Order: sequence, then C-alpha cells, then structure tokens
Amino acid sequence: MLEVHESWREEVLAAYEALDPAYRREVEKGNFLPEKSRIFNAFKTLPRSEVRYILFGQDPYPRPESATGHAFIDGAVETIFSPTGLSKRVNRATSLRNFVKMALLVEGLLTPGDLSQKAIAAIDKSGLVDSIDELRKNFERNGVLLLNAALVFEDKRSSARHARAWRPFIRTLLASLDGETELILFGSIAETIRKIPESSRFRHHLLEHPYNHTFVCNETAHRLFGPMHLLRKK
Repeated sequence: MLEVHESWREEVLAAYEALDPAYRREVEKGNFLPEKSRIFNAFKTLPRSEVRYILFGQDPYPRPESATGHAFIDGAVETIFSPTGLSKRVNRATSLRNFVKMALLVEGLLTPGDLSQKAIAAIDKSGLVDSIDELRKNFERNGVLLLNAALVFEDKRSSARHARAWRPFIRTLLASLDGETELILFGSIAETIRKIPESSRFRHHLLEHPYNHTFVCNETAHRLFGPMHLLRKK
C-alpha cells in the first residue's frame, strides 16, 4: 500500500503514521476509492526533488475505473479528443472538460466567445496530447504533484470528514518540504489547507474548482498553467 518512489518513502510513511490510528485502520480495510494499491500513486511517479507545485483537488473520483490516485486524472478517459470535439468521457467529466477548455483557450486555440464542440473539432490537434496519461506526464514534467485534500472517497456526504481525517497527513507532508514549493488549491475543501499552520511558508494559488464553468476563463489559471503548455506533446 505504501509503495512510493524511494525519494518519498520516509516522508510518506511519517505522514501516514500521523493519521489517527482508528482512521488508518478504516483506510486499510480497503472499502474506499481508489483501491488501496492506488491511494499513494501521486508519490510513485514524481520524485520528491522534482516537485515545484502541489495541486490539491478535493477527493478522488467516485468511480472505481476513474479513481487513479492522481488528483484530476480520470482513469476512465482513454482519449481526450474525438472527431466531433472532446471525447464523450471528457464531456461527462465536468472538471476535466473545463480544464481542457481552459488549456486550449490559453494556448490560443479557442476564443472565449466560442468554446463549442464544433470549435474544438476544428483545431489542428497534431501537436497535442490525446491520452489522460500524457496529460499526467505533462503535469509532472512541470513539477506538479497531483494530490487531493482527501486521498480516499466514500460518498459525497463524507467528503469533509475525510478531508479532516487526512489533515495530519497533509500537515506532516508540508512540514517536510521546503518553502519554495507552491500550492494550487482547487475549490473550498482544498482552500481549507490555507488554515494549516505548516502551509504559511508556501505561496498559494487559490482557484474555484474546475467543475465551475468560470474556471475556463479564470486569469489566475491562465497565468499559472499557460506557461506549462499541458496539452502540447513533449
């Protein structure tokens, strides 16, 4: 369960042991999403020395095939685009759909006045990534650790409970990092991380959750993610 990149082993173990023992036993029963082997996936694919940002989402996707252990990376998505625009699975995943539209807009491939499927279909995509894993790799090439405020999902009513339960993990993790790391906070649950004393050393980028359509044209998102060129093939 705690199989992570060697560079994270000490920090993740200390953070995990900071959880309340009773809650830790809940997690180890494996009744939540994602499956136990995926919970710490974010720490498997991005070495600690390469982290420049931590992107905190809310909690994992509520579907087994979608919950990957990486915030915002929907495992049910095979292709991002289709001949008619965005693929059906991306269109159904509101947050991902709005994020991709934002990334296309900041690349100058869409205009604020036309974010339609027809406009997306007309884009030359030869230089763009088309798989969810390519998108994940581009996040990580830019040093973005894709974490959630709560690393497990039970049901919508329990999201706040799990975010509180994972707070000791987040506090211990932040205490182990240098202050040059920047925190990207998506939505109200992630925003509560700003109240953690250990977060005061870090620069914060506070954004509405991407399931809000306003995210597409958010200038803070454009300034932050634009230089990353997340949809460009590397």
